[in-house]
Amino acid sequence: MISALLYLQFNSLMNRTVMRFKRLKQPKYLVGGIVGAIYFYFYFFRYLFSFGRHRGVVTPSTPSPDSLLLYESLGALVLFILVFFAWVLPNRRAALAFTETEIAFLFPAPITRRGLILYKLLRSQASILFTTFILTLVSNRFSGHRLIHGLGWWIILSTLNLHFIGASFARTFLLDRGISNTRRRIGIITLVFLLVGGVAVWAWKGLPHIDTPNWKGTETQETVVSFFRDSAERMLVSGPLPYILLPFRAVVRPYLAQGTAAFLLALAPALLLLALHYFWILRSDVAFEEASVEASRKTAERVAAIRAGKWNATGRKAKVRRAPFKLHPLGPPALALFWKNLISAGQAFTLRFWIVMLVVGVTVSFAVGNLGSNVALPVGLGSGAAMLMIWSLFLGPQVMRQDLRQDLPLADVLKTYPLRGWQIVFGELLAPAVILTGFQWFLLVIAVLCFAQAGMSGMRPADVVGLGLGAALIIPALNLLMLQIPNGAVLLFPAWFQPGKDAAQGIEATGQRIIGMLGQVLVFFLALIPAALAFALVLFVLWKGCNLPLAPVFPIASAAAALAIAGEAVLGCILLGSLFEKFDLSAELNP
Repeated sequence: MISALLYLQFNSLMNRTVMRFKRLKQPKYLVGGIVGAIYFYFYFFRYLFSFGRHRGVVTPSTPSPDSLLLYESLGALVLFILVFFAWVLPNRRAALAFTETEIAFLFPAPITRRGLILYKLLRSQASILFTTFILTLVSNRFSGHRLIHGLGWWIILSTLNLHFIGASFARTFLLDRGISNTRRRIGIITLVFLLVGGVAVWAWKGLPHIDTPNWKGTETQETVVSFFRDSAERMLVSGPLPYILLPFRAVVRPYLAQGTAAFLLALAPALLLLALHYFWILRSDVAFEEASVEASRKTAERVAAIRAGKWNATGRKAKVRRAPFKLHPLGPPALALFWKNLISAGQAFTLRFWIVMLVVGVTVSFAVGNLGSNVALPVGLGSGAAMLMIWSLFLGPQVMRQDLRQDLPLADVLKTYPLRGWQIVFGELLAPAVILTGFQWFLLVIAVLCFAQAGMSGMRPADVVGLGLGAALIIPALNLLMLQIPNGAVLLFPAWFQPGKDAAQGIEATGQRIIGMLGQVLVFFLALIPAALAFALVLFVLWKGCNLPLAPVFPIASAAAALAIAGEAVLGCILLGSLFEKFDLSAELNP
């Protein structure tokens, strides 16, 4: 049976590869493949095969054992958070992802439950190996041994993949025993709260006092980084936290190993943990076949029903979601698409939710900023909010898919609307742009309040507020522009970037997201060139030429930069609209 599954998996992979090569007969895929190959060579492969001997390649120094311990603890903490969310957030029964074809041929076949699980694990390994390859290129671009990094990434991704499947089986087991999702979440959150509380109590009583320097007006970036690094090291490498994170550290340790001997020493516990996950899944007495068939059937019926103009194909009343606002019968057509996509995003993105979050954020910022002479917390909170806001510019468009990527399988329905292509594109992009803008404005308010109260490199509070207002003006146009990159990729190369709301999910789909994010970073900096020139010109004229204070100059210069980005976004919408009008999904299925 194993040989048959391997044969099926091998031929499926070969067929997918042949189809991708056949698509290169189309000029757009050929040009895209050449450009992608050139980009990967100059950014990754020339470093991969240079062995550090070429001029311009800097070989970083070997990190100290204390630094490795800190990196190991930080990586373990990230894995702990991922596992925590995997146990708390999902609410459905275990349903392994099988296509309709696999369900039709494999489920009636004389294949045991264990064989189906093995097939799913083998199938996921293809995507995991691709993601491992991409992550190895990214990490080896800077430092480390490529083989150790590759094997380390494979262990991390495979263990996470197995744990997510095992967690879904465990959730189903608890549901079958009468333990509801609410009780499960309360129990897990209570356990984590007790663990965090124990660490906090130990830190309060056991850690030595850390002298907080007087940073107001005199702090430097090195001082802030050094202070928080020292605090993080004390919390992560001593006390109960290293023991709580012990299994997660075992998974991360092979990746950080310095040399073959250290890697082999760290490999045994990591492989043991991987094997335990494997046997946990195989011996889980949980029925997943019915849930998998039901999930596949619902997906097919939902797509067919929407294509037929119905809400669902079963005749049952669909679950009603509260509309974000009342949609009038007359108005801009793009507003109707915006309204629809906001409903699809769910109740977490309503105006009431963001008002509550804003009130909480402002209250916490003022409370943290009024802690006497200790400015470590406001500086840390503001820096964290600012970094998260910057990262959301690149990660947000990959996560928020309430746009053309969700509705592209229904392109034939969208084309029946009496709208131009650019109107449909603009309406589809509005919802994720508004959601991301609200999230980033929330973080920006926290960062501005914290920096204004604690002082920011000698800047006056009014200057910090002016800088924040300027950033608030740029963010909406920038989000609209950044969202056009993944949507344009799906329109140009739908065979490479899977459209639809039910796109590839899970840890094995990370490789494609990394490629998309790298492309976004490249286009981001190219698009910022005109905006940066407009900002610098207005800033120089008003600040140096007219001797105006920085507080009002920042918003004015930012408005000029926002206009430049908005102009690029308008041109992008027109271009994507033209691509959408020419788009034919059926032509992509037959290269």
